[in-house]
Amino acid sequence: MEGDTERDTAPEAETKEEFVKVRRRDLERLTTEVMQLRDFLPKIVNGDILGTFQKLDAVESSLEKKEEEIEQLRMDCEHFRARLETAQADCMREKKEKLELRQQLNEAKQQLLQQAEYCTEMGAAVCTLLWGVSSSEEAVKSILGGSKAVKFFTITAQTMESFVKSLSEDMKQQDLDSEENQFVLALAGIVTNVAALACGREFLVSSSRELLDTMMHLLGDMKPGLCNKFKVLMLMSLYNVSINLKGLKYISESPGFIPLLWWLLNDPDSEVCLHALRLLQSVLLEPEVLARAGAEVRETLPFQRIVALAQSRHAELQALAKELLEDLKVFEYEA
Repeated sequence: MEGDTERDTAPEAETKEEFVKVRRRDLERLTTEVMQLRDFLPKIVNGDILGTFQKLDAVESSLEKKEEEIEQLRMDCEHFRARLETAQADCMREKKEKLELRQQLNEAKQQLLQQAEYCTEMGAAVCTLLWGVSSSEEAVKSILGGSKAVKFFTITAQTMESFVKSLSEDMKQQDLDSEENQFVLALAGIVTNVAALACGREFLVSSSRELLDTMMHLLGDMKPGLCNKFKVLMLMSLYNVSINLKGLKYISESPGFIPLLWWLLNDPDSEVCLHALRLLQSVLLEPEVLARAGAEVRETLPFQRIVALAQSRHAELQALAKELLEDLKVFEYEA
């Protein structure tokens, strides 16, 4: 029975449908409108969609380009960051290297200073001893007979010049006890003792003219009242050399020699003036030299200064100045 009931109800459910009554005219109109929509709707919709798609493509292309640019910028940023880190590392390394080099330079300067001080002390000690020894004629002959004599006097000239260059512009007085001062004084003393001998004068004029030129140059460079003992020793050396006729000719023919004498005669130190007068007297007493330099001496001679020196309280300077004034009278008479 139950099976029969199921078979009876199934077809009944399948055939049950709902219907709506529509007038034929309305149906035809609806059909026409549907057909029109089918024709026009795709055209309208497709145009809008196409424009939208084109815009979308443009936006997507622009977006992709922007993304590429951003990616490139990111890569550039990474590249520059890497370069910056490398540069910073190099900078730190260079700073470290410079610091190490600066330390090494300071150490080298300190070592050089110590070596220079040692050399100066050693030079001052050795040359002071040699100064004393050079008062012996045999010692001087031994010195000049050595293979290093010319080199020694060349170094002497260079050392003297270096010393004068090291003097500060505003220096009022020098440290007489300094090793540098003792060194150059000893060198000048050795030259003076060598020039005191005939063989020494001949050697200096023949083989060490650079030293003679240097001494005349330095006498003109140093300020009045400065390094007086050094000046005196150099003037004594030049006076000793002037005893040799060839030496006197060489000295007197040096450019600026006569003006140098006038410059030295105005020095406030009596000893400097004394030895400058002696050197001038050597020129006046040698006829051959005077014949060449006489005109310049007459035209530029600081006569009043010599008169003033003749009234000096320094007895030896006073006597020499008076003697020179007498020589000048003869000189003017002969002119």
